[in-house]
Amino acid sequence: MFRKTVGAAFAGVLLALAAGSAMAADAETQAQIDAIKATVPKFAIPMREVGDRFQNMYFAVKDGNWALAAYMSKYMNGAMTPAKLTKPDEYKTWKNFYEGRFAAVDKTIQAKDAAGFEAAYTKVIEDCNSCHKKMDYGFIKVVKLKTPANPGLDYTIKSEPGDVPK
Repeated sequence: MFRKTVGAAFAGVLLALAAGSAMAADAETQAQIDAIKATVPKFAIPMREVGDRFQNMYFAVKDGNWALAAYMSKYMNGAMTPAKLTKPDEYKTWKNFYEGRFAAVDKTIQAKDAAGFEAAYTKVIEDCNSCHKKMDYGFIKVVKLKTPANPGLDYTIKSEPGDVPK
């Protein structure tokens, strides 16, 4: 009987040690995940890329580089992916905006409708500024630039929206 009790106690100690070790490993793993997550851009850095791509889109459409405009739109949305992890509530707002209000801009690019693009683009600027105010960032006001955010691109290459690789 003594052997069974000692054996059971020993097994219990081993189980407790294993559980403690697993919990420590889980805590260590979680700490590593948290450290990695802390290095991922929150919202401001991706939003800066969004702004640059949005501005560049205007100059691409203006000069008939429809593929560049479509590319800017596609990767403008992709730039916000880190916010899914770091700022999920704000990301939901972004996603609703991109799939809702911004969709008209995308449609005009796909249709190569420069006049429609101008109207949709101007409306999106108003919507951006309204959203910034609602989220307590009213001090961030989007304006249409006079020159592209990235002057190192050739906006005059004639292309089709469908030229962007999938």
